[in-house]
Amino acid sequence: MKNLASTLNMESSTLPVMNEIDQSETTCATLIYVPLYYGGRHRGTSMGPDAVRTASVDERLEIAGIRLVREMELNVPQVLPNWRDPVPHGVKCCDEILEVCEKLMTSVDASISEGTIAVTIGGDHSIAIGSISGASMNSRRQGKKLGLIWFDAHGDIHTPETTYNGNLHAMPLAVVLGKGENRLKNLGGFAPKVEGRNAVLIGVSDLDGDERDIIEELGVTAFSMHDIDRLGMPEVMKRAMEIANDGTDSIHVSFDIDVIDTEYAPGVTTPARGGMSVREALYGLSVICESEKANSFDFVELNPANDVRNKTARLCVDLILSSLGHRVI
Repeated sequence: MKNLASTLNMESSTLPVMNEIDQSETTCATLIYVPLYYGGRHRGTSMGPDAVRTASVDERLEIAGIRLVREMELNVPQVLPNWRDPVPHGVKCCDEILEVCEKLMTSVDASISEGTIAVTIGGDHSIAIGSISGASMNSRRQGKKLGLIWFDAHGDIHTPETTYNGNLHAMPLAVVLGKGENRLKNLGGFAPKVEGRNAVLIGVSDLDGDERDIIEELGVTAFSMHDIDRLGMPEVMKRAMEIANDGTDSIHVSFDIDVIDTEYAPGVTTPARGGMSVREALYGLSVICESEKANSFDFVELNPANDVRNKTARLCVDLILSSLGHRVI
């Protein structure tokens, strides 16, 4: 088996590459670090992967009995965006983001094919275009479809026509559902990556009118924080899993840490008061894990520049552990 890092021109750790992966032994994971911030103008998100490593994600996986097969970090083009420049394609830094997402697509697809769960750690939410493309490509190769569960305080479903600033981290959900800049939505040679009827948005607390219209147009199911308060997290997750699993063989989970209340997760760019509790978030991820349908995850928008003593990075590690099956008992 080739070393994925060398194949994709990535930097990687010195973890050994396994010739055979026995999934019956334990949960096997690949960690893919993507220090990209060009989807927004908040440079602190590029430090998210380092903060997660500082929070000892590798050691904690080992203690939890989760087999870390490989860590890799994608090379990000080094540019200094001028946020006042005119926006070609309606998307700022489109070329650079596309380059990173192409690498991430290949990386996630290969990691799943190896029998590991691909965990992408960002970086801003624009990287989900690459990870979801890779997971969807893997499903399509087998003649199957991908479901999507998207935890976020925001819709992230703007298009170049509805955005007011051209920042791509507010558009990735629209892109993977087949709306948006042509090269991005057709990454990998196909669109959409997920059908709207199999996409679920959980924890939303901040939408504008254009996003509501697109959600309705594409048939996305959205559960707001009001829905979580009214129905309870167990019922929301039950319904979400039914929708994401309907006619699909696997699920991708994209988790924006700003969905969690700022009291618990201050280290994000766009904090949300009245967001999810830590217990609700951990419960949601544990339900997905227990289904054994998820083989790829994103954890994004961690911004250490706004964090308090790496509190949010440590929480991010807790979320990763929960998604991979760690339990107290």
